[in-house]
Amino acid sequence: MTAKLILTMEKSVIEKAERYAKGTQRSLSEMIQKYLENIGESEPAKNKSSKIDELAGSFPMPKDFDYEPLSPKVKKMLEMLPKNIPQYSDEELDNMKREYLEKKYL
Repeated sequence: MTAKLILTMEKSVIEKAERYAKGTQRSLSEMIQKYLENIGESEPAKNKSSKIDELAGSFPMPKDFDYEPLSPKVKKMLEMLPKNIPQYSDEELDNMKREYLEKKYL
């Protein structure tokens, strides 16, 4: 069963979160739900870097990746990654980078 939750926060925070959610192909509601589900499941990390959150969804897992030897915490993190991330060859990435830089500087 789902329920509605109303949150109040700075508009700039909401806009940033929406952009991040869109970039990771997830809804903001899904991201908040995953975060809240994980609260209290493990001891808080003393030096946890926000880089981990930034990397979520930034790379695809190989189709033949063996999840079995992974810890439950790592498995849970991998479940949060989107499943439909496009895969590009090195040549395609180089072309996209070149096109981006040409548009930006020319």
